[in-house]
Amino acid sequence: MTVRIVTDSSCDLPQDLADQLLISIVPLKVRFGDDEFVDRETITTDEFWKKCAASPVLPETAAPSPGNFDAEFQKLAAEGATGIIVLNLSSDLSGTIQAAQVAARDFAGGIPVQVVDSRTATMGLGLIAIECAKRAQVGASLDDIVALANKLIPQMRVYGALDTLDNLKKGGRIGGAKAMLASALSIKPLIEITGGHVAEAGKQRTRSKALAHLISILKDNSGKIEQLGILHAQCADIDSFVAMVKEVYTGEVIVGDIGAVIGTHAGQGTIGIAFRLKA
Repeated sequence: MTVRIVTDSSCDLPQDLADQLLISIVPLKVRFGDDEFVDRETITTDEFWKKCAASPVLPETAAPSPGNFDAEFQKLAAEGATGIIVLNLSSDLSGTIQAAQVAARDFAGGIPVQVVDSRTATMGLGLIAIECAKRAQVGASLDDIVALANKLIPQMRVYGALDTLDNLKKGGRIGGAKAMLASALSIKPLIEITGGHVAEAGKQRTRSKALAHLISILKDNSGKIEQLGILHAQCADIDSFVAMVKEVYTGEVIVGDIGAVIGTHAGQGTIGIAFRLKA
């Protein structure tokens, strides 16, 4: 057997692709008031967005327990894994990695477990997991794959165009009057994940201009991109955006749904791009 890759459900990888590459996904939890659900297990992405639309309160996310990670480690060891690498979303965005570290430290399954802080999230994390899983499938060693992950991390870029400020408003991060004004002006905030943090990357007056800005980012990096993913939160215009991307990037494009973890903070209608620059 080979080294196995474990990540968490903030990765927003399509499940069939994760299954194909033998990537294990440990789920975070999402709460609506007193109701708690396990991402991808007891609540689907579609169900999550329906609950968001009907809920007067912003959902909250919770990290997996060390026991959740340990159970996955035990399963992979029983399947014959020679080692395990855990890739988690940025430690500045979640306590998930701490749970993985505790589980790795205490794991008694007889194989090594290494935990890596991706310093990113959503498809940025997913793309790193894909490359590490591909390397594992051709028999690379634990140390070689950890080195690969650490090489890829600073090459990853993630940008998003948010469609609504409702989630920020519900979460108390923006005043009601300001949110109403922004909505009236059709202001669409742009964000990026950089250095493990979420940062503002500008704003546009309309959605079409916000999406055009994402395309311009790809154009600015033309010829430098080796891997590209598109992420979206139930967007009716996703097909047209993918078509726009393919006009400026001719390589493979992986499209993933924004799930409960990232969706809690970004809100419905978000479209993003994640890509890896050549070394």
